[in-house]
Parts: sequence; structure tokens; C-alpha cells
Amino acid sequence: MDKVMKKVFWCFAALTMTVVAFMGVYIIANGLPFFKHTSLWAFLTGKNWMPSGEIFGIFPMLVASLYATIGAMVIAIIVGVSTAIVLVELLPAKLAALLSAAVDLLAGIPSVIYGFWGLMVVVPLINDLWGGKGAGSSLLAVIFILALMVLPTVIRMTEVSLRAVPNEYKEGALALGSSRLQYIFKVQLKAASSGTLAGIILAIGRALGETMAVILVAGNTALLPQSITDPVRTLTANIAIEMGYASGVHQQALFATGMVLFVLIIAINLAMHMLNTRTERRERRESKGKNTL
Repeated sequence: MDKVMKKVFWCFAALTMTVVAFMGVYIIANGLPFFKHTSLWAFLTGKNWMPSGEIFGIFPMLVASLYATIGAMVIAIIVGVSTAIVLVELLPAKLAALLSAAVDLLAGIPSVIYGFWGLMVVVPLINDLWGGKGAGSSLLAVIFILALMVLPTVIRMTEVSLRAVPNEYKEGALALGSSRLQYIFKVQLKAASSGTLAGIILAIGRALGETMAVILVAGNTALLPQSITDPVRTLTANIAIEMGYASGVHQQALFATGMVLFVLIIAINLAMHMLNTRTERRERRESKGKNTL
């Protein structure tokens, strides 16, 4: 039975890798011909997107995607890690279980619902706060909605990692005179860093790849944002809005946009994985040094 299940797991793993590889090859095969029309540098740094004139520059959309992802992750990390700490260490078990279930419910809400709620509530609120100057559909609204959407991932992964820290760590830290907060921030969070970082990686991927909710609140203007209240268009929104009627070079440009997004997500995941590996190696070296002493 063990051998059979091992082969089954290998088959599913191979199937997953095959699907991802097929997607990558399909996007690259349809996107590469575009660079006979426009150079990669001009494509990445161009500030104008005018399909009717066959002018394709994704720099404003690339900047908008990065700004939205970074802003959302700053909020999600601060709020998400803090919430996980409260759930694990500060709240009574029954109340923590209830709130944890609410977090899971938040994770199951469809993205279009987030976008609809953002359009009906967040956008008018931002517009009112900025004096009714049409600032509602903006980068700020995108950041807020994306942060709300990725919060459950950060909270859940951090919570699981914190609960996995051996109780001996807590007993040892408290026995040495550490306060509860000192244990949480200097021992527990450090021991749970690998799982927390994995949650952050997943959250970045979702924030960078989100489409429907972003379309509803962004304003969808392919211009370089000068302030946080400017309307923006992200890479994913650009593909979703125009792919339905695109053809020829225009369609190739959208596939090339998908290539850039694909490579960007892979690069971020690899960078975070390398950082996580380096952190684990440093912790192992420190642990060996302490054991030697």
C-alpha cells in the first residue's frame, strides 16, 4: 500500500508540474512573436498603450501592479501577523476558535464579491474623504481591497506556524525571565519564520495576480500613477479587459504581458525561497554553535 500511494502522489505531482509547464510554454509561444514588432526594452519602459496605433508600453501598468502589491502586503503583513499572534497567544481558546473560523470564511468569499463591495462602499468612502474629487476608483482602493483579500492567507499560515512552535521554547523563555511579549517577538516569531514567509509568498502571488476585484475599483486608466488617489490599470486587468476583442499584434502584446507577469511571479517566489533557505541555514548554524558551547 505504501508503494502504491507513493506512486499515486508522484503521479499527481507530475500532473501539476505538467500543467504549469504547459501554461508557461503556451504563453511564451504566443507572446514571443510580439517582440519582432516591439523590443522588450520598449515594451517594458514604454508609457503609452494604444492598440489602435500599435503602440504597446506596459510601464504604467507594471508600476501600478507593483505599487498595489507592495501596499497591500505592507498592510496584510502588519495586520495579519498581529492577528495571528492575538489568536494564538492572547485570546481564550473558544473565542480564538470562533475568530479563526471567521478568517476561514473570509478566505472563501469570491473575489467578485470583494470587488463589488469595494465599488459600493470603499470607492464612495475614499471619494468623500478626498472631497468628492473623483479619487474613489484609485490605487488606494486597489491596495485596500487586495490587502483585505490576502489577509486570510497571511493570518492562517502565521497562525499554523506559531502553533507548531514547541511548547518547550515558551517554558524555557519564561524560565529565563522573558516576558510574554519578549517570548512572542524574540522566540516564537523567529521560530515560525519559515511558515510565515510561505504565507507571505502565497499572498504576494494572489495580490499580483488578482483581476476581477481590481477591475471594479481601479478606474482602469493606463497612465503612470502620480499619487495614491490616481486611477490605475494593472497588468492582469489589462489582459482581462482587452483579450476578448484583441487580435493580431494586439493579442500578441497581451500574451507578452502575461509572460512578464509570469516571470515576475516566478522571480518573486524564487527570491523569497532563497531568503527562506538562507534564514534556515543561518538558524541551523547558530543552533549548532550553541550546542557546541
